[in-house]
Amino acid sequence: MSDIAIKFENISKQYRLGTIGTGTLSHDLKRWWTVNIIGKEDPYLKIGSVNDRGTKADSDYVWALRDINFDVKQGEVLGIIGKNGAGKSTLLKILSRVTTPTTGVIKAKGRIASLLEVGTGFHQEMTGRENIFMNGSIMGMTKAEIRRKFDEIVDFAGIERYIDTPVKRYSSGMIVRLGFAIAAHLEPEILVVDEVLAVGDAEFQKKAIGKMQDVSHTEGRTVLFVSHNMAAVSQLCQTGLLLKNGVIKTNGLIRGVIDEYLMDTIINRTCEIDLDSIARINENYGNTVKMKRLLFNNGNKIINGDPLEVLLEFEIKKEVDEIVAGIAFTTLEGQRLLTIDSDITINNSNNKEFGNRLGNAGILLTLPRNDLQPGQFSIDVALRTSSETMYDLIIGASILEVMAGAKTPGQIINSSVMGGLRIPTYCQTI
Repeated sequence: MSDIAIKFENISKQYRLGTIGTGTLSHDLKRWWTVNIIGKEDPYLKIGSVNDRGTKADSDYVWALRDINFDVKQGEVLGIIGKNGAGKSTLLKILSRVTTPTTGVIKAKGRIASLLEVGTGFHQEMTGRENIFMNGSIMGMTKAEIRRKFDEIVDFAGIERYIDTPVKRYSSGMIVRLGFAIAAHLEPEILVVDEVLAVGDAEFQKKAIGKMQDVSHTEGRTVLFVSHNMAAVSQLCQTGLLLKNGVIKTNGLIRGVIDEYLMDTIINRTCEIDLDSIARINENYGNTVKMKRLLFNNGNKIINGDPLEVLLEFEIKKEVDEIVAGIAFTTLEGQRLLTIDSDITINNSNNKEFGNRLGNAGILLTLPRNDLQPGQFSIDVALRTSSETMYDLIIGASILEVMAGAKTPGQIINSSVMGGLRIPTYCQTI
């Protein structure tokens, strides 16, 4: 284990749903007697369902984590990704000793600094200055060591004006800034960062990622990073771990792990998408106007340099004054590149055949030239008003593949285009 910083051996975590304990005093006594007196295996570890939050439980017990085994090398930046409820935060809490595993053991070399939730490790009545010294002392540092790092921590957090103010008066962003600054600057051998960086603004997120890169590359320290921001994970991490329902689905180089995660979250990957059957993220979406079908290039391949034709069919359930259709192309890391819009005013004199009607309708969007680079893109589709009132919305409706064309490409739209381009297109009603 010379170059291994952290070793997870058969880590499992079981929770009882609904209540604390096993439900009755007799069950608790039986469990204690079996494990502590007789020395046999806990009988309740033999039962329990998979941690799938989308299905009804068939047991009073659930495995938040099950048989987790992997190593993290010294100086490695490991990204831990997965859907909500996959077990990411539970794993980090066990590593940080916030909770104990039901089975298994973790072997770690050196001090661990954790930033798991907003306000974790802070005493709300103490000032920022006092919390810095308290956290440093908990990590085993002397006052002299903390004083040496103090100015650097305050400067990085950007809260010098409030350093002698009780933390209870800090905003969530200020707390995260100070918490990360303490965790990153007090020289831990292992830095554990959960999703909390999302609370910070863009400037601080950039600083935090840069600091974690310095901690790893320059100082040779180990970083475990949990985030739903795939662009940040891809930028920061060399290796990754994908958790699903409490078990490891895959691990390895970060690019492959991210690709598998994104493939698992996308609903389908075809040029013709049935939008009617896809669950909406908001129960009000689709009540006034509901999207039914999305068709690219009449079902044919999407080729760079060729025209792009998009047919969006929908049902008008209630009379509306206008409809704006929007199709967005996003990289698999989550970066929006291109949005094509169609502004149709339902009662416009140019579209009388489309006005004031209920029932099935459609909009055909035509882009004279498709300048997206060859590759795969996630498709978001929406119907809304010009004032951004949403009728219907589906994020990640499909993965669309753009093929390389024989024609000489023009200005290729790629991941260097930050924020995305919004292009009005030629459109007609159907």
